[in-house]
Amino acid sequence: MKKCMLLLVALFALVGCQSNESKGNDNDSKNGLKKVTVVLDWTPNTNHTGLYVAKEQGFFKEQGLDVEIIQPGETGADQLVASGKAEFGITAQESITQARVQGVPLVSIAAIIQHNTSGFASPIDKNIKSPKDFEGKTYGGWGSPIEKAVLDSLMKIENADNKKLDIINAGDADFFTMVKKDVDFAWIYYAWTGVEAELRGEKINMLYLTDYSDKLDYYTPVLTTNEKMIQSNPDTVKAFTKATSQGYEFAIKDPEAAADILLKAAPELDAELVKKSQQWLADKYQDDAKQWGEQKLEVWENYANWMSDNNVLEGKFDPENAFTNEFLPQ
Repeated sequence: MKKCMLLLVALFALVGCQSNESKGNDNDSKNGLKKVTVVLDWTPNTNHTGLYVAKEQGFFKEQGLDVEIIQPGETGADQLVASGKAEFGITAQESITQARVQGVPLVSIAAIIQHNTSGFASPIDKNIKSPKDFEGKTYGGWGSPIEKAVLDSLMKIENADNKKLDIINAGDADFFTMVKKDVDFAWIYYAWTGVEAELRGEKINMLYLTDYSDKLDYYTPVLTTNEKMIQSNPDTVKAFTKATSQGYEFAIKDPEAAADILLKAAPELDAELVKKSQQWLADKYQDDAKQWGEQKLEVWENYANWMSDNNVLEGKFDPENAFTNEFLPQ
């Protein structure tokens, strides 16, 4: 969540100097496979399991691809993908919406998780059971305008006074560190931090964004590429998306084996957390969609309208060009 907002000025500059050819177009490995790179949005976690499964199980290889999975580092996934320095990446619907308004050619090619599983979490002794209870409390975040907009909109629904909420920038501090200091609640993904709280035996109250507004049921995270890649290498995009889809379908059917594959690739992760998180996410990757990865126009329209209504999106946004389902397996 902390990296979902784009550094748009830097990103736009990178796109301006984009090379004529993405490095994956002509960089074939010695074994005849096309080399491509996918950039994560954060350190490896269960949002990413399908990618590691596709690599370990040979799904990418079957599609003629040699895929390198890398972490974003100082240059985020959005910047690398938009500039053509990486073929694929992981980000959130919010970031693509902001980027496209600025003319940045990012395109979502699959929804990794079908519904928004994020929300505001607090230790149970804080007694925060609704946005009305945000009054008199301190929220710890990362300094994004979208945070204040979401908090304000939820408090408005509950007729709460947003002037009575204190918002502080907690930087990179994790949820458990923050709430042991001066913070009462924070924005988390339940699949990771919420599950970790369960394992720690720390009871929390969780207010999901989707409980308060359908417009906040946006796609996070999503799989991305750029317009140039789609135009010049559609077969590569199709092959990558098919193999990735197979990876997530594997994780849906066998979360325990999928967790083992993720742990093999990222042994530094807590095994118990990965396994329980993987179980929690298994039926949420596809959920009520016809197939994994499917995206709906109304979801893109609704969230963009919400962003505009809450003054965090300036400019014209065309949702139909922000995503595509054409590369999903038929």
